[in-house]
Amino acid sequence: MALKRGLSSSGVNKNRSGGGGGSRLPIILVIFFCFLSPLIFFVGRRLIITSSSADQNNNNNAVGSGKQQLDWRERLALQHVKPLFSKEVIDVIASSTADLGPLSLDSFRKNKLSASWKVIGGETPVDNKAASETNQTATVVKQEASKGKVDNISEDNARSGDTPAKLARRQLREKRREKRVAELLRQDDEATARLENAAIERSKLVDGAVLGKYSIWRKEMDNENSDSTVRLMRDQMIMARVYLSIAKMKNKRDLLQELQTRLKESQRALGESSADSDLHPSAPGKLKAMGQVLSKAREQLYDCKLVTGKLRAMLQTADEQVRSLKKQSTFLSQLAAKTVPNGIHCLSMRLTIDYYLLPLEKRKFPRSEDLENPNLYHYALFSDNVLAASVVVNSTIMNAKDSSKHVFHLVTDKLNFGAMNMWFLLNPPGKATIHVENVDEFKWLNSSYCPVLRQLESAAMKEYYFKANHPTSLSSGSSNLKYRNPKYLSMLNHLRFYLPQVYPKLDKILFLDDDIVVQKDLTKLWSVDLNGKVNGAVETCGESFHRFDKYLNFSNPHIARHFDPNSCGWAYGMNIFDLKVWKKKDITGIYHKWQNMNEDRVLWKLGTLPPGLITFYNLTHPLQKSWHVLGLGYNPSIDRSEIENAAVVHYNGNMKPWLELAMTKYRPYWTKYIKYDHPYLRNCNLSE
Repeated sequence: MALKRGLSSSGVNKNRSGGGGGSRLPIILVIFFCFLSPLIFFVGRRLIITSSSADQNNNNNAVGSGKQQLDWRERLALQHVKPLFSKEVIDVIASSTADLGPLSLDSFRKNKLSASWKVIGGETPVDNKAASETNQTATVVKQEASKGKVDNISEDNARSGDTPAKLARRQLREKRREKRVAELLRQDDEATARLENAAIERSKLVDGAVLGKYSIWRKEMDNENSDSTVRLMRDQMIMARVYLSIAKMKNKRDLLQELQTRLKESQRALGESSADSDLHPSAPGKLKAMGQVLSKAREQLYDCKLVTGKLRAMLQTADEQVRSLKKQSTFLSQLAAKTVPNGIHCLSMRLTIDYYLLPLEKRKFPRSEDLENPNLYHYALFSDNVLAASVVVNSTIMNAKDSSKHVFHLVTDKLNFGAMNMWFLLNPPGKATIHVENVDEFKWLNSSYCPVLRQLESAAMKEYYFKANHPTSLSSGSSNLKYRNPKYLSMLNHLRFYLPQVYPKLDKILFLDDDIVVQKDLTKLWSVDLNGKVNGAVETCGESFHRFDKYLNFSNPHIARHFDPNSCGWAYGMNIFDLKVWKKKDITGIYHKWQNMNEDRVLWKLGTLPPGLITFYNLTHPLQKSWHVLGLGYNPSIDRSEIENAAVVHYNGNMKPWLELAMTKYRPYWTKYIKYDHPYLRNCNLSE
């Protein structure tokens, strides 16, 4: 027999025949074996080839016990390998392996020889039958493989008829694959260990008492927080719904019925409670019973994948419900913002009736000669809300140093004209001058002159407001409802662009919205130098959404070409206007130009602030922010000191102070200027 690495007997013989005999091997093969000789020396201690009777007895192929073992030098000589090694090399190998003695094929397997080495059978002169048996290819031995597995592989290979070279390559691939799998498993174990260590470190940073406080599996109850039981019951109900769906899926009828019963009991016990003090006395018992059912359900139904999927589905459903409720909330708030409370409607009707019962001579206000006096302080107030207008006038006069120098120009619609007159005839604001006008009597304000009025009377606008795209549900109609507020259809809202036409003999006028409250004397505003500008207003660009790109459509080339999207916006509600410069700059003409271009609402949506930003672009002088504080109708986080130091506070937004949805914390700044003991207010059930 002979030991060879990576070569078959036929390959060696071929090399010999090509080289003309053992002494004339090609130089490449000589170099190859020269490099191979140290390796043979290294593994020589592991490799013993024997054809002795002992080896044959160990493999159940013994042919006799009297045969002698051949010396390994003789076997090398028989395979014609001896000429490749010098006598010195052979002596060294012999001396290194002398203490091992002859080894059988079983010893060869036990030593786990590398899979790249193969035992190749050869002829021996001892016994022809043994030689024929050892001529068969031995099984390729794989490291760390059991003897049974090796036998099975040998049988499969024998049946497949593969050559020894193919078997060796296949065995090498399997070994590499196992090594790669072991490496991947090791990396996976290391990654898992890292994650576990990181989780342990993070858990050390969390208060362990808080973690288990609301656990539905926690036996003992921690009631330090006032709502801990409420929250625990809600958590139990969530898990009960999860197990309900799983029980239905797995046809666990008894458990399904029990879960449904406990869930209904917990719902009745919880009710609308938001704190433990609100719970029914039976709640602790229901809590314990639900916990027992959930423990039972966990034992029978808990499946991590299923539970995770159900919770994820419930979370998605909850998100959709929240979005739907937000849309409905927006719709309802917009709806509430444009409605008139019953009390205010009652007040207007009673005042209107009493006004038209008055004789004509008693319907006139005193001091009408001051209406066009440019030396007095003139205010413009356009409103159809009697109570709101009274607060504006009363708060202004109560904080003025000399009420006799203040003149209020009120403009309302036909419906509220009598009520507005009657209120201020009955409740004159000190020595201030009051003048009430009806916008429907402005004959110059017609559709041929005013583009907004012409657009409001057009068929397209009527279609947009009254027929097209009517919402089928609360949530679907929330987006456009803001722009369908009746104030956008009223000319009272657009009259602010015609101040010189309404008051042709005045030089300056202070415009006030009806949802503001005056807290300081405003006479200093008439002495503010506007530096040649038309409009004096407080800027609102402290937030990004108060810049021009919030209100105007900058995708339109007309807007993009003429305006800077980052320009700072300003607030309507308290504006000092220089009417002389207004006429000189033809502000109303500029407004008409842009309003005609926006007939299809492609430049901005409806409203007065966007056209105001355009009309007074580069013509607005910024006032100090303390003059005008906004947001009391939508922002709950305004600093109290900022409100109290403001000259004017503005309830811009949907939460008007006269509505039930007003923010309670801001309402006293408005109600302090209303006398709720007034007979008209009492009769209409208007109370603080």
